[in-house]
Amino acid sequence: MVLRNIFQEIGLHSEEELIESISGGRGIRIERIVSYGHSSPPGFWYVQDSNEFVLLISGSAGLLFEGEDEIVVMQPGDYLDIPAYKKHRVEWTDQRQPTIWLAVHSFIPDFSE
Repeated sequence: MVLRNIFQEIGLHSEEELIESISGGRGIRIERIVSYGHSSPPGFWYVQDSNEFVLLISGSAGLLFEGEDEIVVMQPGDYLDIPAYKKHRVEWTDQRQPTIWLAVHSFIPDFSE
């Protein structure tokens, strides 16, 4: 057993988001994501083949979902359950402090085979 802390080793402000797989198992992947003012590139939408539960631990962020007009503003403690294949993008993250996310991806089995 190795004890770790979600706030440790978040690194300094970087051009790239830190996306780190911290745990997982059959059909599950748990990630820690650290953003410093990052956003999705213009015109880019996430379309994931997994359900994603996302919890904002620190900082703040704005998410936009396809077909929605309003940005969902997230503060520490806020969480969302994003269904697989739901198009979404990160409009902005806090530029003054790290935005730390905990993302849990659960993969949908393909029973068509």
